[in-house]
Amino acid sequence: MRETLGKILGICMSAVESVDPAAKDRLLDLIFSSERIFVYGSGRSGLIGQLFAVRLVQLGFDVHFIGEMTTPIIAKKDLVILLSNTGKTSSVVQTAKIARRIGSEVVSLTAQPKSELAKSSDTAIIIDAATDGGSGRTMPLGSAFEDSAHLFFECLVCEIMERGGITEKDMRNRHAIWVRDRSLIRTDAETIPPSERL
Repeated sequence: MRETLGKILGICMSAVESVDPAAKDRLLDLIFSSERIFVYGSGRSGLIGQLFAVRLVQLGFDVHFIGEMTTPIIAKKDLVILLSNTGKTSSVVQTAKIARRIGSEVVSLTAQPKSELAKSSDTAIIIDAATDGGSGRTMPLGSAFEDSAHLFFECLVCEIMERGGITEKDMRNRHAIWVRDRSLIRTDAETIPPSERL
């Protein structure tokens, strides 16, 4: 397992370090300047997008994951962050085209610089997630991209905290209330004030 872990960490580190600093800084600027942030990806890439969306909420931004029932319509001053390893996922590519037509700023994360998604984005962040020569024994399918994208976002969170002067305490105060303070969970109806009862 140690050998496999070493390979995985090496692949992810190389992939994150391959990101163009100018593209990363552009995304950072847009996160602070946009009115709202929308995130979308399909499958496992979508899960990585959702993890980042949660962190953005905890950092104090107005964030929505596209496709949820409560997601509002995208507008011109919004930022749209899209993820797709291949850059060919139809729903992701179509979202990029629609968002750009509206006038939103589109930033994509993909492993394919010549993909339709990259071409349909204002800024494409390329994650060069090369694996073990294509054998598929280390990080099969899209794992290299997904894990590297997650680590890239984790690094970005630290930069957002530094630029915005945001502390872990600030983030904890925006955490889901039932996780932040378990003492607020009351199961005995008699302990709940009448004004709070259904």
